[in-house]
Order: sequence, then C-alpha cells, then structure tokens
Amino acid sequence: MLKNIPPILGPDLLGILRAMGHGDEIAIVDANYPADSAGPVLVRLDGISATDVLDAVLTLMPLDDFVDEPVLTMQTVGDAGKREPVVDAFDTIVRKHEPKMGVSSLERFAFYDRVKKAYAIVQTGERRLYGNILLKKGIIRPDA
Repeated sequence: MLKNIPPILGPDLLGILRAMGHGDEIAIVDANYPADSAGPVLVRLDGISATDVLDAVLTLMPLDDFVDEPVLTMQTVGDAGKREPVVDAFDTIVRKHEPKMGVSSLERFAFYDRVKKAYAIVQTGERRLYGNILLKKGIIRPDA
C-alpha cells in the first residue's frame, strides 16, 4: 500500500498512468464494452464501477487543457442528445478534479474507433449502460 493513492489503482494501472504522455488517451469502459478485441493494453477491474475508477484515475492524472474536448463519452444510440445518468455522474467527478472541464460525447462507432487508438483500456464491472469515458492526459506545470 502507498499513501494518497486510491487502493483500486493496482500496479499495472499505475504503471500505465505514469508511462502515458501528454495527449495520450485512456478509456474507462463498462462491463459490456468489447474491450478485449479493441486492441490497446487492457486492465480489468471487474466488480468496480466506472465512476469509482474515474475518480481514482483523476486523483493522479491531469486532463489536457490544450484541447476543446479532453473528456468524451459515448452518445446514446438513436438519441444523441439524451444524457444517461452515468454521464451526469462522470461530469460531476470530472468537475470535482478539473472545475473548468466537463464531458463531451461521440457517436457510438466514432467512440469505438477512438478507443482503438488509445494508450490503454480499463474495463470495469460497470453495469449502467453507456458507462464509457475517454480521457486525454494533460500536463503538470512547473511551480511558479
């Protein structure tokens, strides 16, 4: 165990978060997501919600403030304007860690394509539909 690191972040995921560079993306996906066949390195956190994983990851990882949409979720199929409750929960967590940021969304297949290019995928035990989020890593600025 280490101080100040959420215990759900095991050594594999911590190594990935540390190795990622500015602009790299990591996907946190639900239990239904086709993560194993998507391509990037896969870390499984079965039994843990996507919202808990997002909160833990954002405790350590800065989001990219050089781009307009550093946080993306998957749009509801058939109703792109509908916002699922899990997305509201994601937005609350993002704003807790990065008050000036919120979540944007992508069409389902555009989201799949984007995740295929990600640095890594974290598959959770999230059972809420559309519990998928993509994060672009930012920078830590030097102290003034």
